[in-house]
Amino acid sequence: MKIILLSVIIFFGFLLIYYSILTIAGIYFRQRKIIRKKLDFYPSVAILIPAHNEGIVISNTLEAMLKLTYPGKMDIYLLDDQSTDETAEIGREFSSSFLNCHYVQVPDGNPKGKSRVLNYGLSITESDYFIIYDADNQPNHDALKLLVEVAEQTPNAAGAIGYVRTINQEKNLLTRMISIEFQVFQLLMQCGRWALFKTGSLPGTNMLLKRSVIEEVGGYDPYALAEDAELTIRITAKDYLLPIVPEAETWEQEPENLRAFIKQRTRWLIGNLYLLEKLFYDPTYWRGKVLYHTGQHLLTYFFFVIMLLFSNTWFVLSLIGVDLPVLTQPLIMIWFLSYLVFSFQVVGSMIFNKNTSAINLIVGMIMYFTYSQLFLILLFRAIYSYSINRVRGKTIAWDKTKRYKEEHVQ
Repeated sequence: MKIILLSVIIFFGFLLIYYSILTIAGIYFRQRKIIRKKLDFYPSVAILIPAHNEGIVISNTLEAMLKLTYPGKMDIYLLDDQSTDETAEIGREFSSSFLNCHYVQVPDGNPKGKSRVLNYGLSITESDYFIIYDADNQPNHDALKLLVEVAEQTPNAAGAIGYVRTINQEKNLLTRMISIEFQVFQLLMQCGRWALFKTGSLPGTNMLLKRSVIEEVGGYDPYALAEDAELTIRITAKDYLLPIVPEAETWEQEPENLRAFIKQRTRWLIGNLYLLEKLFYDPTYWRGKVLYHTGQHLLTYFFFVIMLLFSNTWFVLSLIGVDLPVLTQPLIMIWFLSYLVFSFQVVGSMIFNKNTSAINLIVGMIMYFTYSQLFLILLFRAIYSYSINRVRGKTIAWDKTKRYKEEHVQ
């Protein structure tokens, strides 16, 4: 038992060092000052917005897209996937009022979901680049321009990745925690990985992609629920780069209650389990830069879970008086350092996002013991659902995220 415990402590110690280095690299990347060079020619871009029953938010989204200041040819495509609410009516109204805004009725088909809709959108457009925005997004006016400039000026780039911010952060405790999570893991860690390894992960929205590259890798996998993570692997396997552009921001809604949050994150985790299964059957995913992404998935969905289970089990057994090997000092040190690294990440991300406040700091400090622990419950829920559907030979259905009525981004 002592050998096992010491092995876990040593491995966890290396992880802490790794994430500390990533954090420092991310902070360094964020604080650097770069003067963006303008392009002599701006390539054409198609904005693809997959939508299903998005009437409550789609007006604000389309208005935000029309405010994008892009010097080149830009067309907006609302890809309506069989909506039964007012999405079609709103889309047609915008389409008739603005020449570069197009309402598209996507034919019914299977499997359901975002990947199939995006493949259809690619089939009816001809732009040099395309950019994906979810139906609740409101990008800053210069987001697209910044992404294109970086993509065009980065050798061998497949596109560029922006930053996703939370529009309803101040709604309640849950939305604050989600916002902080995105600041740390969707941006700060992304910046660190790009600074150290020149690797980027597609976030599902606010991501620019070159059409020729997507055609080369075969488009979207229609069965992938985490289509962004799955496409990241195939793009990286072709030795293309996905540079990170923190200044290119979009604002989106996040779940405002635990039920909607659990449904969304379970879908994300099921999608990543599907990807993890694919990784074991394709040797091309185990070499070069793509090995980093493969390792990241194994680390997140296998090793991290084992260590979290071990830690929680050890804690419970000690509470009920089970006689355990006495290694108190190393355990306390590891747990203290874990919390210290997490706190450093949270505070660092808040400083660069200019949203440091007493309430955000308090929420960030308690997330380690509350919000972060939900991952274990969600993962086991996803594993159960994925396994049952695999045994029954059923395709796991797409489950859209609940939307809420929101004001414009100021």
